[in-house]
Amino acid sequence: MAQMIFVNLPVKHLETTVGFFGKLGFTTNPAFTDDKTACLVISDTIFAMLMTEERFREFTKKDVVDASTATEVILALSAESRAKVDEIVDAALASGGSPAGETQDMGFMYGRSFQDPDHHIWEVIWMDEAAAQGEG
Repeated sequence: MAQMIFVNLPVKHLETTVGFFGKLGFTTNPAFTDDKTACLVISDTIFAMLMTEERFREFTKKDVVDASTATEVILALSAESRAKVDEIVDAALASGGSPAGETQDMGFMYGRSFQDPDHHIWEVIWMDEAAAQGEG
């Protein structure tokens, strides 16, 4: 079995956040979704557990970071092409997300970023691996 990752993220309004990611083409797994948590399916092995802040607090004794004023993590997703990077980020911005940084274009690597409705930062990157390794 392939190793999986489940990123747990606190959200202010679960329905709003699920709707936002739905507009980007992501789905949820209903088997792990209820009125306090939604399992966002990013790939066959990558999932984001979107939890109401109340539910999220059940998993930690630490303060929950207000992502509108502080950053604890930046989530980076790979894309199969530069065009796919633009497609995902443009959809995020058109669906209520906000810019999170400047476009990075190094020729062999291209990336853009956005903030979701809860101010979590997502980077979407494409890389020509052969060129990055000096093969192209």
